[in-house]
Amino acid sequence: MLTSLRRPTFDDMNLSTGKRVRLQRLMYEHGPANGTLMLLPIDQGLEHGPIDFFANPDSIDTDWIFRLAVEGNFSGIALHIGLAEKYFKAYAGRVPLVLKINGKTNVPSDDDAFSSLTSSVEDAVRLGADAVGYTLYVGSPAQDVDISQCNEVRRECERYGMPLVIWAYPRGSAIKAKGGIDSLYAIDYAARVSCEIGADVIKLNLPKWDAATAAQMPKPYNTLELSERKGLEKVVKSAGRSLVLVSGGSKMGDEDTINKAQVAMEAGCVGLIFGRNMWQRDWDDALKVAGRMHELMKRYGA
Repeated sequence: MLTSLRRPTFDDMNLSTGKRVRLQRLMYEHGPANGTLMLLPIDQGLEHGPIDFFANPDSIDTDWIFRLAVEGNFSGIALHIGLAEKYFKAYAGRVPLVLKINGKTNVPSDDDAFSSLTSSVEDAVRLGADAVGYTLYVGSPAQDVDISQCNEVRRECERYGMPLVIWAYPRGSAIKAKGGIDSLYAIDYAARVSCEIGADVIKLNLPKWDAATAAQMPKPYNTLELSERKGLEKVVKSAGRSLVLVSGGSKMGDEDTINKAQVAMEAGCVGLIFGRNMWQRDWDDALKVAGRMHELMKRYGA
C-alpha cells in the first residue's frame, strides 16, 4: 500500500450514526472498498446541456451510465432527481446513489452564479441515497443566498443523518480578477469555505499554476510556485476534517486521466469523481480506464 497524506477518519469527522453508516457503504462496501471513493457523476445534462453526450451518443441513455457504474465497480453514482426517479430502482443495492439536489444551466453568465434547489434531502432519504450533493459557488455575488440555502440543506442532512458532499466551485468576476477559477488561491479558498460551513466531503478541481495568473493572486499566493501535487496537498490541509474528492473535468487521454487520479491520491484526497472522462468513452475503453483507476486506488486504501 502506498502512502499519502493522512485522511480524516470517521472519528475525526465526528459523524452521526446515520452519516457513518452511509459513508461506510460508499467507502467500504462498494467500489475499491478500502476507505476510498470512486464516484461516477452524470449531472452534466443539466449543467451543460445535451452537448456533452455528443462525444459518445450511447451515454445519453442513463441506463448505459448505470450499467457502467455497476460493471466498472464504482463506489456510487451522482445525478439529479429526474434520472434517479426513472432509473435507480433497477440498480438499487448494486450501486449507491448520491442525489444532486441543486443545479443550474450554463445558458446565463457565471458572473452571478447560483444553483437553486432541484430536490431535497428528504427526497434523497426516500430514494435510499447514501449522500446528497450540493453545488456552492464561492466568490459569486450570489454567495450570500447560496451559503444560506446550503445551511438549510446542511441542517436537513444532520436531521436525516445524510452525508453532505459540496461541489465547491469558485465563480464570479472577483475570482477571475484574482487569478481565475482554477487558481490555487480560488481552490484553496473554496475548500476552506466548504469545510467551515459543514461539508463532510468536498468536490474540487485540481488547482493550476502559471506565472500569468499567479501574479494576479493575493499575497502570499502570488509567491507560491507549487507542483500540482504540492498545491493540492495545501488544499487538502485547508479542507481540515472534511474528505476531498478531485473532479475529472473535461475528457483527457488515458494516461492524463490516470496521472490526475494518482496526483489526487498522493496528495491525500479520499478519491475521485470522474464523469466525462469515463462515459464520453466507448464501452470497452470506459471499462478499461475504470479498471485502471480501480487498481490504482486499491494501493491507497485506509
